[in-house]
Amino acid sequence: MKINLKEFLKGIISENPTFVLMLGLCPTLAISTTLANAIGMSFAATFVLLGSNIIISLIKELIPSKIRIPSYIVVIATFVTITELIIKAYSPALDKSLGIYIPLIVVNCIVLGRAEAFASKSNLIDSVSDALGMGVGFSLALILISGIREFFGVGKIFGNTVIRGFEPVFLFAMPSGALLIIGILMGFFNFLKNRK
Repeated sequence: MKINLKEFLKGIISENPTFVLMLGLCPTLAISTTLANAIGMSFAATFVLLGSNIIISLIKELIPSKIRIPSYIVVIATFVTITELIIKAYSPALDKSLGIYIPLIVVNCIVLGRAEAFASKSNLIDSVSDALGMGVGFSLALILISGIREFFGVGKIFGNTVIRGFEPVFLFAMPSGALLIIGILMGFFNFLKNRK
């Protein structure tokens, strides 16, 4: 199966869930304290996005319009449950670190929004391309924000000191620091977009 490059790239650039659509900010603010958390949440969200987009794209004709949203939530909840059980089994430390934010993927606007706005109206290849693009876009945003927060907030990357004698700024380790970083990055990306 060949992915649709246009649909894939829009999730990374023109419709980035975090920096453009401003979706999924709750887990972004909460778990972006370390790169390890960001990578774990990135894989979880991308897996759920991909699985739910595939299933919804395949069964969209079978779902009556009156129960469309509840049906999508059941599909998404199934993939979230699979993800949560895998993380609990193979990475208890990550499970403890991400806590409630894995089950909350069920109501994450990125996943539900893509199911309603895209997968329910598109073919399988476009739905897979969209899910991968949105997953990669969300992952890159999470990793960028987490890297900045971990480095400036605690002076480490993946728990290892990078620069000896560096004095961390505690503000970046707090949720308000995440908002500040997201705002600065959004401004930077808007500046680049407007220059073009």
